[in-house]
Formats: sequence, structure tokens, C-alpha cells
Amino acid sequence: MQCKHIKVFGIVQGVGFRYYTEKIARKYNIVGTVQNVSDYVDIYAQGDKNSLTSFTNAVIEGASPASHIEDYEIEEIETNPSWKNFRTL
Repeated sequence: MQCKHIKVFGIVQGVGFRYYTEKIARKYNIVGTVQNVSDYVDIYAQGDKNSLTSFTNAVIEGASPASHIEDYEIEEIETNPSWKNFRTL
């Protein structure tokens, strides 16, 4: 089990990015959260290594057709056993 904190910068707010991120998370059985934070989208994602890699790649490749990712940061963090699903905050 791995957990990542992902910050996504660019045109990612008001374009359905969080909705598509949540949809992708469900596809790969990822738990965690996604939320808008000032000028970026903040994602906490947890799952098995292969699923988390696939999820991260899908999000970075453009979770929303209307989004435009300019930059992103990915940091591996400790797992959170309290997460049972993926939700938009």
C-alpha cells in the first residue's frame, strides 16, 4: 500500500477536474481526497503500487477534457488507514 500527495497546477479549477479525478480513483480502487486549494488542486491518493501508478498517470495526462495541466508535484507520504473511499472535498 502506498500513499501520494499530488498538487496539480494550471487550468484545473472550474473545468470538472475534481469530478474526473474521483471517477478515475474509483476505476483504480484508490481511496483519498481531491479538493481545490487557492491556485491548484490538492489530491491525496492511496492504493496498491500498480493502481496508484495508473491513477497518477491518468490524472496527470488530463483528468478533465477541459483542463490544462501546467505543472504538478508528487510526494510519497505515509498511508492513512482511516480512508475508506475517495471523495471530493
